[in-house]
Amino acid sequence: MPAVFKRELRAFFLSPQGYIFLSIFLLITGIFFTTGNLISGNSRYLGFLGSILFIFIFIVPLLTMRLLSDEKQKKTDQLLLTSPLGIPEIVVGKFLAALTFFCLGLALTLLYTLIILIHGELDLWETLGGYIGFILLGGTFISVGLFISGLTENQITAAITSFAALLAMWLINILQDAVPSNTTSGLVFSGLIVAAAALWFYGTTRNLIVPAVLLGLGAVVVYLIHFLHPELFVGLVGKILSWFSLIDRYRRFSSGILSLQDTVYYLSFMIFFLYLTVRTLEKRRWS
Repeated sequence: MPAVFKRELRAFFLSPQGYIFLSIFLLITGIFFTTGNLISGNSRYLGFLGSILFIFIFIVPLLTMRLLSDEKQKKTDQLLLTSPLGIPEIVVGKFLAALTFFCLGLALTLLYTLIILIHGELDLWETLGGYIGFILLGGTFISVGLFISGLTENQITAAITSFAALLAMWLINILQDAVPSNTTSGLVFSGLIVAAAALWFYGTTRNLIVPAVLLGLGAVVVYLIHFLHPELFVGLVGKILSWFSLIDRYRRFSSGILSLQDTVYYLSFMIFFLYLTVRTLEKRRWS
């Protein structure tokens, strides 16, 4: 894994994507800090951190677009997959390299905190929580981008698809306020979850029996729960979307609240997508 990590980290400094990422990130953060803090004389650094949160969905795909798709495009992926290194080591090495470069961009913004300290007061815990939240949120976005990069050999396609996926995650906050909260919507949503699970099992096993049994049992369980406790389905869609919201969890960090639950959630999210990436590469190795 260290060899993969060093190779990928070096590649960021030798490829245009790395410098484009840093340039765009520093340009946008510099504009926001200048207009939101320096010109207005505002020493509240937390407002600056919140204002730059949205740019992650634009710049993270620049980091992840080439991680695996470039290997496939250059036909070097088979050499990598048949190397003595295990696929989990390859995936984790690439992920950590991208996360390290991402953290480098964040580290450069610490200069802004020094300016605030010189000319005003800086809330240390809120700032620390904001940066920890940034690292965790960035890690989750990178894990998604890495997974998508492993699905295609075209870097542009990987970047656009990653942007669309991250944008969808961002829009969960809007959707949770827009979706209906009545019992019927919760019941329909539960049925869709059961159907999706059955479809996934079919795609994995190619056996109709297991998905059919799962679909039938799931439908019975949903009906019984609705019959016994219909109140559980009220606002169910919004609650589930809120649980999946990455942005809501970041806001607690930006308030200086270092929540173990939210930290575990972010780490679990990363591990899940890294696992999916490993499975994708393993399938390619034996295909």
